[in-house]
Amino acid sequence: MGSQCPFCDSSLPSSQLLCRANAHLDSFIDHSIHPSPSQSLPREQPAKSNNSLNTPTYLSDGGSSSDNGECKVNDKVSCVIGSQATSEFHKVEEGLMTLLRNCLESEAGNSKSVLSGYVDHFQCLDSEDAGWGCGWRNIQMLCSHLLDQRHEARKALFGGSGFVPDIPSLQRWLEVAWEKGFDEPGSAQFDHVIFGSKKWIGTTECAALLRSFALRARVVDFGPKESLFVSGSGVDNSGNKASNMVKGKSKRGEACQVLMDFVWNYFSDEGSIQFGQQHVVMSEKTPLYFQHDGHSRTIVGIQVKHQQEGLLQYSLLVLDPAHSTTALERSLRQKVGWEKLIKRETHTLKKPQYQLCYVDPGIASEKEMEKLKTIHSVFLEF
Repeated sequence: MGSQCPFCDSSLPSSQLLCRANAHLDSFIDHSIHPSPSQSLPREQPAKSNNSLNTPTYLSDGGSSSDNGECKVNDKVSCVIGSQATSEFHKVEEGLMTLLRNCLESEAGNSKSVLSGYVDHFQCLDSEDAGWGCGWRNIQMLCSHLLDQRHEARKALFGGSGFVPDIPSLQRWLEVAWEKGFDEPGSAQFDHVIFGSKKWIGTTECAALLRSFALRARVVDFGPKESLFVSGSGVDNSGNKASNMVKGKSKRGEACQVLMDFVWNYFSDEGSIQFGQQHVVMSEKTPLYFQHDGHSRTIVGIQVKHQQEGLLQYSLLVLDPAHSTTALERSLRQKVGWEKLIKRETHTLKKPQYQLCYVDPGIASEKEMEKLKTIHSVFLEF
């Protein structure tokens, strides 16, 4: 039997009425705590959240306005599915990766490039997430690939919605992941609340979110032995595989060559890809969530050029959420200035530590899901 929503007067089944009302309350809270464009905070000064404002208050069947942890996880999942909204973004006709491939193929010289498959670019917006939202935007880019390229992921992600949710919806999904027991130490660092906040997130939160959908998200740390990321507490089941992707430090002593070796072997699947007469090939691997102190981006591929005397010059191919999608599209279509926006050579990697997140194929079993709740990382020393 249908009922009428008290907020929007929509007629809908009684079973959906509660979730619809909660969605209206969440929307009101979200708009009330987000600053106007003039109040956007710079990246160097992330805002501290006020948990009393950021925690949504859900209605219960008995009319109480307090959640207090009484709502079961399954009920919360249903509420998030019912209230999640698609993220607005500039969709590039033909696909951004197709345009990038055309640019790479048009380059002269002895080069080879490996690219991930389909990826949409999600940019940070001054009116929404400038200065703090890059982590969420990278999750959106990674999910755009998963939804397009992997059938099992499309069925598993976001209740089978088939679209990339906006940041507030992703924040709700991360809270559900925490409540399910994924990354309990990380959840505690955020006081178990992320919805509505402008706190920075990173690869660990990305992994926890994706693992809660039974996806095999992996984390890899790069840095000096004496310095580890907070998630670098062990080696998971992909440890040997990840270590095999690195041939060792560069002969020139450039520590970041370890990272370049890993990325090249990751996308080329440790040499299984055959170039033949092609200069650019597509990989079945997911993009890489690329984190370092102060910012994060998405690695969608890698290029290697053969220099004189047998030297190899590597360039990461990166989509930066701080860039405008329309500017990226224009530069790629005109084949002018795109290298400056997308290519990152070894000498540009000046941070002492880096962290990556990627997703292995398949869906985890129930037994494996329990192991995935604890997030370890593979550590590779510079």
